[in-house]
Amino acid sequence: QVQLVESGGGLVQPGGSLRLSCAASLNIFSRTSMAWYRQAPGKQRELVAEISDVGTTIYSDLVKGRFIISRDNAKNTVYLQMNSLKAEDTAVYYCRELLYGNWGQGTQVTVSS
Repeated sequence: QVQLVESGGGLVQPGGSLRLSCAASLNIFSRTSMAWYRQAPGKQRELVAEISDVGTTIYSDLVKGRFIISRDNAKNTVYLQMNSLKAEDTAVYYCRELLYGNWGQGTQVTVSS
């Protein structure tokens, strides 16, 4: 059973930054693509960013230039650095491993003054 544990969410003012972390209990983490998704109230879950096993990244147009996805294979952890946050970034953010499709429990990010 793969476990994904997210952390780092919280309340931040517009223009601020947060860094999310996702620790994975996956023996072959270094060979697994990882992704961050988000779901705002009343909306469908959407892809935010993805990183391949070799570090190739993909971003949603909504976050491109503001968010950075990265990984530390030694720590089995994937990160999402979120800068220049906007109110519309408010959502529950989920980590997902793309080998088996398991999801984390989610972490709330609220951008508000």
